[in-house]
Amino acid sequence: MKGPFAGRTIAVVDDLSRDEQLYLYRKTAELKKKYLANEDVSEFRIVDPDMSVYLIFMENSTRTKESFRNAGQFHDIKLNVFDASGSSFSKQESFLDTIKMLFGYSKRSLFIMRTGEEGVCRVLDEELAAYAEKLGYDKAAFLNGGDGKHEHPTQEFLDEFTFLEKKNWDSSEIHIVLTGDLYHGRTVHSKVAGLNIFDKVKVDLIAPSELAMPDYYERQMISKGYSVRKFLSIEDYLEQDDIADIWYFTRLQIERMGDKVKEKEQQLRRSVTFRKEFLEKIPADSKFFHPLPRHKVYPVIPDFLDHTSFNGWDEQSINGFFTRTIEIAMVGGKLGLDFTGENKKEEIIYQNFIESVEVKHESHVQDKYKVGIKPVDHGIVIDHIGRGEDQEVIWNMIDKIRRILKLNCRSSHGVYHTNRGNTFKGIISLPDILELNETEIKKLAAVAPGCTLNIIKNQSVKEKFRLHMPPKIYNFEEISCKNENCISHPDKYQHVMTYFKRSTESRFVCKYCEKSYSFNEIWDL
Repeated sequence: MKGPFAGRTIAVVDDLSRDEQLYLYRKTAELKKKYLANEDVSEFRIVDPDMSVYLIFMENSTRTKESFRNAGQFHDIKLNVFDASGSSFSKQESFLDTIKMLFGYSKRSLFIMRTGEEGVCRVLDEELAAYAEKLGYDKAAFLNGGDGKHEHPTQEFLDEFTFLEKKNWDSSEIHIVLTGDLYHGRTVHSKVAGLNIFDKVKVDLIAPSELAMPDYYERQMISKGYSVRKFLSIEDYLEQDDIADIWYFTRLQIERMGDKVKEKEQQLRRSVTFRKEFLEKIPADSKFFHPLPRHKVYPVIPDFLDHTSFNGWDEQSINGFFTRTIEIAMVGGKLGLDFTGENKKEEIIYQNFIESVEVKHESHVQDKYKVGIKPVDHGIVIDHIGRGEDQEVIWNMIDKIRRILKLNCRSSHGVYHTNRGNTFKGIISLPDILELNETEIKKLAAVAPGCTLNIIKNQSVKEKFRLHMPPKIYNFEEISCKNENCISHPDKYQHVMTYFKRSTESRFVCKYCEKSYSFNEIWDL
């Protein structure tokens, strides 16, 4: 009997609920204890010669690739280390076609992937689900071994396991420093979700502005109730007394930075590199962690710390084998029958973005609902466009509506005072259009949330609808994710449908790379 995690994909940390993550850590602790004591560990081992595990690393990796290779060898399965550098991936061929080909070779498959493109595991998980059903195969599972600047969930799981070990499994609170390249570092981006296993979280971000945590991730931390403080350098941080006992360092990814930032390389390195004179200010029970390997010339944790009690990174590195062995066992169906707790719940998004407004009487069309000097007899009037915004913003919204809905017809439009007199709104009158289809209404709602759609017959308003921001926007030609590393970006030529989910009333998040946009920013017009 297969466990409940069989076929699950872990593209981001939040693909496992808090209880599921804690289960992973508990099983890892059990495996580690028995493994190091040379006891029987068969209860954790998949024995399935029909199952294939593919390691597909499109970017260089030592730590993650080798720990997964050893974790795969622990299980009795077919382990395939796919040489991406000489494969179809390097020949500008389709991700999906290549993975479908490999998937067809075994009835059960697990793909462990590292890619420069962001959101690859999410796309492949969705695309292969229907293909698996067609073939009569088990659904493939995907583990994200790091995708661009996005996330690195398997690193996050080993980090959180290591933090719990350090804290003797006390998950009531954590105080942690994140320092180094917080802008590019996907391991620190994953901390936003991973630290949520602790009841109380205090995060100190140490980085100069050029290396600072992207606003999107910082906002997420704050929305989760984390206490967040920011400092420009380790030296600045140590000027105050509330010092964390867990420090997480990341290397500077200079190769990803622009020339202007590279000119400041030495200054940037100094701000996030630990120095001997800092030792006296660090709590004695502190531990330093690093995803490894360190830069051999410019390590942010210098080698004078290697043989001190602050060295937590060696044990952290070892834990990668144990956590990844358990991850494979979970999504491979070996573990999970003893799981108790809350599963990951599918996100339910509020769908009703079209609100019917009661028309209490057949109100006569006002003079402003007209074309030229003639009132609209039959047609549509879009009212309250950008109500309360500046006139320039409203004019831009009117222009965008006309272009997106292709309103190249007899009509009128303008900016008018609202009934309150001191604010403005936009109006578009369309006498030759009697209705909008669902797609057009969704586009209108996304461009001008809060506007009203008035159906006019015989110069009277027969129906009225108020449009709210739709919960998701997808499959429109006029939208795209602007993140050039996203798998859905047009320049990737992977033919992935653009898909945004609403995160707040005014912001949308790409389904694949999770980059956040205002609703105005998603449009290509």
